[in-house]
Amino acid sequence: MVTLDRPAAPPRRISPAMRWRARVPGFLMSAPAVLVFVAMFIIPMILAFVLSLTNWNGYSLNFTFIGFDNYTHAFRNPRTIDAAIFTAVVAFFGTIACNVLGLAVAALISGPGRANTVFRTIFFYPYIISALIIGFLWAAMLSPQGAVNSVLGAIGLDPLPFLTDIGFAKASVIATIVWSHFGFNMILYIAGIKSVPTEYYEAATVDGASPWQQFRNVTVPLIAPVLTVNLVLTLVGLLKVYDVVLALTDGGPAAGTQTIVFQILKDSFANAKLGLGAAQSVVLLIITAVLGLGVTLARRGAEKKVAD
Repeated sequence: MVTLDRPAAPPRRISPAMRWRARVPGFLMSAPAVLVFVAMFIIPMILAFVLSLTNWNGYSLNFTFIGFDNYTHAFRNPRTIDAAIFTAVVAFFGTIACNVLGLAVAALISGPGRANTVFRTIFFYPYIISALIIGFLWAAMLSPQGAVNSVLGAIGLDPLPFLTDIGFAKASVIATIVWSHFGFNMILYIAGIKSVPTEYYEAATVDGASPWQQFRNVTVPLIAPVLTVNLVLTLVGLLKVYDVVLALTDGGPAAGTQTIVFQILKDSFANAKLGLGAAQSVVLLIITAVLGLGVTLARRGAEKKVAD
């Protein structure tokens, strides 16, 4: 039997571009991303801190440095404190509701099938709509002569003050935000559920685990990283919510639904106190960073316990 030797493959030709990349240090390759980060985040943050130490009104060129007076005023201003409290309520209850609802819906429609695909589209669609449009839409539906009160009147019930009573207005804002945001959480949870190997479910079925037990003991622990990402993204996003409030209630009634970002923009431009608004922005940035880091570290600890 005669064997023929296969001819050796020709040496790979190295292009000039490949030689150039091999000679360039790694930090130069990441320089464009670093420059964008510095220009879009670091420099504005430094400028905001500098402005927070002045009494600049945002229009004239005359301003003086007043130290930390803006920070003192922000912490003593009742309107700012009320806005911060309402923002905390929105962030806390909204984060919980978005993740619970998103995970529950994801567990129900994560399987294959045309109907599940349609439901995913329906639930995710509000997230891609402009928040201003969503706010105006629900303002029209929840107004005293809106669709919801018209339906209540048609069935013999009294209209509800969704946007005219402070308690109802706050609940309406939170419900609208949850309705428009949980679709994003749902999509991430669906991706996480689909990444869980089917062998785990097969083993759980053999052991006699019910669907709820499989969800609690298999699905939830294995999608712990997705849960961490969802919690942090939702919390950070809700801490800076503004546009839904602007379109839905415009901060009313009696400034009861003003969020901290709403108050910042109002002080900065409507009240011509850009220094005060910058001080509030710096405080919000620090609080957001601390809360985001805290949630991440807490969830990492939970993830390690699951892995162990």
